[in-house]
This record gives sequence, structure tokens and C-alpha cells, in this order.
Amino acid sequence: MRSSNNIKAILFDFDGTLRHNLPSGGEVFTDFVVGYGLPITQEDRLRAARWEHYYFANSPEIQADLKKFNGQGEDFWSNFAHRRLAALGCPPKLIPELGPKAAAHMQEAYKPVDWIPDEVHTVVPELKNKGYVLGVVSNRDNPYQEEIDRMGMEGYFHFSLAAGEVQSWKPEPEIFYAALERADSTAQETLYIGDNYFADVLGALRAGLRPVLYDPKGLFQETDCPVIASFEGLLGLLK
Repeated sequence: MRSSNNIKAILFDFDGTLRHNLPSGGEVFTDFVVGYGLPITQEDRLRAARWEHYYFANSPEIQADLKKFNGQGEDFWSNFAHRRLAALGCPPKLIPELGPKAAAHMQEAYKPVDWIPDEVHTVVPELKNKGYVLGVVSNRDNPYQEEIDRMGMEGYFHFSLAAGEVQSWKPEPEIFYAALERADSTAQETLYIGDNYFADVLGALRAGLRPVLYDPKGLFQETDCPVIASFEGLLGLLK
């Protein structure tokens, strides 16, 4: 299909875009810290959330931490708690004491549930009916199509791709090249929608795709691409 807007394929990020954790880990972590009397502002929350997006976008820091701690074990998450406290603006002298407590709290008390925005179930089928090639591209290590189906999105997408399948993680361009092959589309004919500016937008730009930032919480105020707060906004962009 060649649409009037020259878009053939629309690809989506999975975690944080199509699938959400409720509540988010960042919210639970920050609320725990606030319980210790630290004066955390809304800007502190936003800054820490932006840092977390950066960190998990296959950043040099997470690569070093994964190597140092041999994967995402207990030591990794304890170190992550220290890093996130710093991102929140926690006084450095308090981090050694509060970090282990925050990590233990997350391990014991954080039990999120999966949530799919309601408009996914209306907008995505409409896009498929219009003839767009639809796919999901995630930084997960292993295939997750069964999870997509179990969450009520069976038949919505033509394919799903995990980074581990091609040994390339966003924002590296190779994962996007692999997705373009599966979509049988060129970069300029393809939109990529994701919530992580550092992984999704920068990665799509490096590979030549046309990125759209899904940012319902308004984390990123200055971007170099279109921004939508809901999937319904995507329909407006495509007109």
C-alpha cells in the first residue's frame, strides 16, 4: 500500500508504549522516598523519569552495570536504586543508607499489573483496516508475541521483533533495519512510535525512519519529532 501521506508501515515500541506497568516502578520508588521526608518536587520526578529512560536505552552506564554485576540480579538493582536516588536529587550523604532500603522495598512491594490504553484497541485495528503494515519492535531479549496475544491484541500486528532475535538493541540502527525488512518497507515510508526519546526517537532517526514520540506524561518538552499524548493523536498525524 502507498497511502496519500507516503506512509506504508507503522511500527510501535512495546513496553511503555503499547503495554504499561500500573503503577509504574518510578512512581512507587519515588513515593517510597517521599515517605522518608525528602522534599521531592514534580520537576525532580520528571528529571528522574527522563534519566530512567536514558539509562534503559542501552546506555553506556547500563552496559557497564550489566557487565559489572553479571546481569540484572540483586546487586544490579541495588546499584540502580543508588543511581535513581541521585537522579531524584537525593543528598549524596543519604544515598548509602536509603539505597538498600529502596531496593528492598521495590523487590518486596512492587507488584504491577499490565495495562493497555483503551485507544489501542480502536486505533490500531483502524490503522490495519486502512492497509498499513503494522509491527512491534522491542528491546526485549526474547520473543513476546504470545504476550501480545494474551493481552487482547491478537491479530493487530503483522509481526513482532525482539532485539535479542537480531542481537541489536535500540537505539542501534540495525534493529530498525531488521524491522524494515520484515515490514517490506523503506525507512522514509515508515513511522516508528515509542515513549523513550533516547531509544525510540534517536534510534529511529539514526536508521532514517520517521519517529513519533508517545509522551502522555509530558516528560520531554523539547523534541525534534512529532509528539502525541494518546494514540488518537496518531490518526491526526496521518491525515
